Amino acid sequence: MLEQFSVEGKTAIITGSSQGIGEVTAKRFADEGANVVVTSRSQDKIDEVADEINDSDRPGQAIAVECDVRERDSIEALVDATVEDFGRVDTMINNAGASFMASFDDISENGWKTIVDINLHGTFHCSQIAGQQMQEQDGGGTIINFASVAGTMGSRYMSHYGAAKAAVVNLTTSLSAEYAEENIRVNCIAPGLVGTPGVASQMGIDPADVDREDIAKDMGLPEEIADITQFLASDAASYIVGETITAQGVPPLEDSQL
Repeated sequence: MLEQFSVEGKTAIITGSSQGIGEVTAKRFADEGANVVVTSRSQDKIDEVADEINDSDRPGQAIAVECDVRERDSIEALVDATVEDFGRVDTMINNAGASFMASFDDISENGWKTIVDINLHGTFHCSQIAGQQMQEQDGGGTIINFASVAGTMGSRYMSHYGAAKAAVVNLTTSLSAEYAEENIRVNCIAPGLVGTPGVASQMGIDPADVDREDIAKDMGLPEEIADITQFLASDAASYIVGETITAQGVPPLEDSQL
């Protein structure tokens, strides 16, 4: 791999990495020689991911740290464990998220607060705590947030999720201006439909037949999002600051727009 795209020797925390995009990203970074911190609310699941990485011939190593991004103390412990094992935090990947489909009138106050808490407040806590560590160490770092096309375009039956992800997009832009002075690059990825276990269970869609070589597809693969994440964490993205990269395949244009 060209040197500017390398993450070799870096340390990355990937929240929500027990499955889906987070798991694939953790394995990709380890493939490229990065040390990774696999984390979610399920210790058993993240142990499986970390063990698979460490038992393979991947040059990067992994540790598994249970963490609930809604709890600030939990994130502080996560960053402390990372620094204790690997010495620093080069990349914070705020992938942890949650959603459910419901009409606006059927969303309870508790349901609304839960989705905002995980997707927005979790990103706030992780970015601030990791950002403070990056300011204390030499070389700064990168923060990569995860939004969604539901946050950039809106989505029927996902108003709570879309509102939280729209806030993540704005947070990315605002924070990037502050943190640039601290040698920390902040960017965001807004995926469209991606073939993950969560999508399969929530929407009843089978991602098994998705072909990466098919440009005109309605669903992407976690590996395609992992590629973008690695790019943003690498020196190749040194001139990209405060941006949200949309990855949704062919834009959903109306006939009148063609």
